[in-house]
Amino acid sequence: MTDQRDEILEEDDELYEHHRIVVDKGQSPLRVDRFLMDRLQNATRTKIQAGIDSESVQVNDKPTKASYKIRPLDVISVSLPHPPRDTDIKPENIPLDIVFEDADLLVINKPPGMVVHPAHGNWDGTLLNALVYHFQNLPTGRNGEARPGLVHRIDKDTSGLMVIAKTEFAMTHLARQFFDHSIERTYNALIWGVPEPADGTITGYIGRALKDRKVQAIYDDETKGKWAVTHYKTLKPLRYVSLVQCNLETGRTHQIRAHFKHIGHPLFNDAMYGGDRVVRGMPNGTYKTFVENAFKLIPRQALHAKSLGFVHPRSREWLQFELPLPDDFQAALTKWERLIATSDNREQ
Repeated sequence: MTDQRDEILEEDDELYEHHRIVVDKGQSPLRVDRFLMDRLQNATRTKIQAGIDSESVQVNDKPTKASYKIRPLDVISVSLPHPPRDTDIKPENIPLDIVFEDADLLVINKPPGMVVHPAHGNWDGTLLNALVYHFQNLPTGRNGEARPGLVHRIDKDTSGLMVIAKTEFAMTHLARQFFDHSIERTYNALIWGVPEPADGTITGYIGRALKDRKVQAIYDDETKGKWAVTHYKTLKPLRYVSLVQCNLETGRTHQIRAHFKHIGHPLFNDAMYGGDRVVRGMPNGTYKTFVENAFKLIPRQALHAKSLGFVHPRSREWLQFELPLPDDFQAALTKWERLIATSDNREQ
């Protein structure tokens, strides 16, 4: 099936609105074509420009120019020459690992490999397919988006804690906490190398990379991305890799993965950001074989949403949840620990 978001635009007699985006109140001035490149996955600047030229991209129901700088609360609509894909999310009986649940919300442990929201190439088997099966009348997301209960999301191959809203009341209050950055989120990551300094903060504007729209890049220019802040602490340096703790001040797409790539320490086995090869150490001999075997233990990026804390929307009490490392992550970490321990013993 063709990705609708990758079709801006072709000419036809009739157009169907596929996207209607209300610009955030805090949005800084940004060219509309750059804004849409960030918002519409797989949409190239050429196709966005074609859509603007054919008046299929409009701002406040009027044709626009690519150079127009969007303003807070602008309404941007994108139309295509075919009806939108059915956005109804089909219920699927997929088990959920529920850590906590009450009338307003639930906290789940998302396994690696599960996509959170249906999208191109992953229309079935997602977390939302499971949620609409197990729970009725979940609240929709912002702007009426079909993402029942979702307040935030984590990547397909990232494991760990997520909070889901079961009521509109909970959705509103939890969304506000994420907006205010008052949610406590701690991740564990296994990265290549040992960062210097051992504890620090990574910042920058995150936006789509120019050469690969699936990848996020770090920029110094605020017009090219959204400000992102990751605090990290090295928990266990292992010469070639390190176990680090990450606390997010913001929650951008691929934030931890892009930030550590930016400072030269990509996540272990993160294929998208260059971590699926030997980054530290000689890429040959028994060491290369060791690394390849470690990749087999954790066939994904080594990233785990370990803890999550927030104020309960109704009771106003602070809730805190924490999970141990999943088996695949722990297995890879243990393998590296044994390698370093054996090496140290030989040197004594």
